[in-house]
Amino acid sequence: MQAKVGDRIVIEAAKVTQPGRAGRIEEVLREEPPTYRVRWDDGRTSVLAPSAGGARVETVTKKRGRAPRTA
Repeated sequence: MQAKVGDRIVIEAAKVTQPGRAGRIEEVLREEPPTYRVRWDDGRTSVLAPSAGGARVETVTKKRGRAPRTA
């Protein structure tokens, strides 16, 4: 799993009755094995070393377009 700063990471729940977690990667601490500093959607931060198949990385792409109009 190759991820970079700014990508979203989603961790699937270990049990059906638990919710998953999602957040933004703030820092790539190590490439192999992958280790990231993540700011979760609830505002907390932690260091994460995802196991195989336990996480999904959603690459964030910058949208191109016009700047918002101001009055």
